[in-house]
Amino acid sequence: MSSWAMAQNIPVSLSYTRLYDYLDELITDGVITHQTAIRPYTRSQVAAMLEQAQQADTLLNMRQKKDLMFYLNEFALERDTMVNNYVQYTDHSTFSLSLADPQFSYKTRDNNFKLRFRPILGGNITASKKGAIFHRWYGAELQMDIANHLSIWGSLRDNSWSGNWLSKEYFPTDMARIYGARIHYGASQQQPALTPLAGVQYKEANYGGDFSDSRGGINLYTWWGSIGIQRENITWGTAYHASNILSGRNPAAPMITLQLTPCKWFQFDYFHAWLVSNVLDSTYYYLENTTNGNASLMNYRPYNKFMAANMFTFTPIKHLSLSVGNSIIYAEQTIQAAYLIPIAFYKSLDHLLTKGIRTQNQNSQVFASVSVRPVDHLHLYGSFFVDEVKFKRFKPSYPEKNPISYLVGFNWSGWPIKGLSLKGEFMRSYIACYTHSIDVLTWTSNSYNMGHYMGDNAQSIYAELAYRPVRGLLLKMSYTNDTKYNSYSYLRVYRDENNQKVNEDAGIGKTISQKPFDHCIYRNDEFRFDGIFEAHPNMYLTLSVGYNHARGFDNLKENALPSEDIGNAQHYLDKFCPLYYQGKNLYIQGAFSFGF
Repeated sequence: MSSWAMAQNIPVSLSYTRLYDYLDELITDGVITHQTAIRPYTRSQVAAMLEQAQQADTLLNMRQKKDLMFYLNEFALERDTMVNNYVQYTDHSTFSLSLADPQFSYKTRDNNFKLRFRPILGGNITASKKGAIFHRWYGAELQMDIANHLSIWGSLRDNSWSGNWLSKEYFPTDMARIYGARIHYGASQQQPALTPLAGVQYKEANYGGDFSDSRGGINLYTWWGSIGIQRENITWGTAYHASNILSGRNPAAPMITLQLTPCKWFQFDYFHAWLVSNVLDSTYYYLENTTNGNASLMNYRPYNKFMAANMFTFTPIKHLSLSVGNSIIYAEQTIQAAYLIPIAFYKSLDHLLTKGIRTQNQNSQVFASVSVRPVDHLHLYGSFFVDEVKFKRFKPSYPEKNPISYLVGFNWSGWPIKGLSLKGEFMRSYIACYTHSIDVLTWTSNSYNMGHYMGDNAQSIYAELAYRPVRGLLLKMSYTNDTKYNSYSYLRVYRDENNQKVNEDAGIGKTISQKPFDHCIYRNDEFRFDGIFEAHPNMYLTLSVGYNHARGFDNLKENALPSEDIGNAQHYLDKFCPLYYQGKNLYIQGAFSFGF
């Protein structure tokens, strides 16, 4: 058994983009093989891929060889190649200690215990004609591996936004200043902004905003796979810009996980997650005493929200990977045991549990992802997501259309110029995809869409030209075109203020019979140049220059459906875009970071 087979089963953060880019480059060039639909990879999986590349180093160019040695050093603890400074601890026990990096690495001589401690520090300054904003973060992460079968890890990052642009010139009231710098949200604060920024849950503050990010877990693993409980961001569906199945954008949710890899051509993934509904339950509250002691204040709690999902990944031949799966979003007072069954078709279980009493069913989905590399240097991929599928809706003559999302893309890498890559990605999602008539059952957590950040009735175009001239340096130009079309609420039927049915035909059936991509209400074009240098493992220097143009468009028609969101251009601009990025903006960013 190789050295990595019994190594740390700890996720490699999705934010370690340079490492994932390098592994993608080697996979696309045909140097190594690995499925790309399920992320994050574990440290043991990455160590295995790096050792695979080391065995095929004749296929690597000089820059790739230097990158390989760089990352092999980063995963030295997993590979038992850590630079050792032996210190006698007792007469019968020794340990290995490395302080070569800005981290503490430790292992016993018998490898039954391994530990890594690393600080986290970073800052980002963005400046435009509107002023400057500053984002800083700091924290630490700890990783442990015990007896080659148990992995424990945790990390904490404290974040804060501030800047001189938060003056009263821009935000005349205290409430405006609370929300003004929250670039993760639209200016109206109705929902998260339509950007690929990772989602956050802010703490209360009277300036730009504070938030923390805590992740961690425990995994029991062996050669066949792993089982554990963790809080980590995950992505399902191959994509370079943003996945339309699970994008990993929402704040990480705690979950029970199961991964089985009984053979090289098959992988099974399952999780049961505790999501955050952000919908208050009027029957669930606690009482808080007021200052006079005679009255109590009701503090309502959110509805419970859960998710179960599975994915089957097959690799029948070397350069073809196919993944299929299904999921369910459900809201109950407690966990429904039926959804703890890993291998199940959850829509069928939902019918068993709800239809006999004629109650509204839960929200179920099916999805698939395919990845193929027909020739070296070329990667073609796509994914398909269906929300509450009904097969009769696939008939061309049927007026209703399934709420679906599809994504296609390509990556051309390493030919004819070594280190040069060209990527393109196109996504479309139809009306009502990711939504539901019951707010607690939407495809969201902490109000962030768990699929593509553009949501329903939208499209996104992404193009990227990147060049890696020397080890550690990435030069990248990208263009993003994000377009949002008519916005609809999910209504079963249209009811008046007295909850009386007004029109049976004005519900979701009528809504999803509308022509998708009909009228543009919001668009953002962004051109961006990024220079990223990884000076040390997990240590980055970044310089970015960008231009974006965000604008809304009037939608004031008189014959709109009851479910349609009607408003002027500024209404949509405030709804979908942070104030700082509205209109035309030329900006520059500089950042330093260590750790993730």
